[in-house]
Amino acid sequence: MPFRLSVQACVAAFLAIVSLAPTALAAQRVAAVTGLAAAHDLRSERGRLCFSDHYHYGSSSGVSNRKKAEYEAVVSWSSFVDFEYGNTWANFAKASAKDMNCAQSTSGWSCDLSARPCR
Repeated sequence: MPFRLSVQACVAAFLAIVSLAPTALAAQRVAAVTGLAAAHDLRSERGRLCFSDHYHYGSSSGVSNRKKAEYEAVVSWSSFVDFEYGNTWANFAKASAKDMNCAQSTSGWSCDLSARPCR
């Protein structure tokens, strides 16, 4: 005797699978985290997986103009994040809770920034 499901049973099964999909995807994302990143609490933000409360810092100093100082601070941040967690975490454009402060002195521009890595 062939196995048959009613339309209602098929719809119910489909809805059950769809309702679990976000949870299953989140679990897969967290399970894929390895190395030092696994030591931190993570959360989903705007479709990205981010460190919940762990910030990294970057800085620059003695740079001829503000734009270059900002760039060098971002490179500083990205380099260290890449070293600790790998390049999937080191994209500053994806980072969360970004804060940058720059100032000009007689030696040039300097910037200090903080952000939480995301991927």
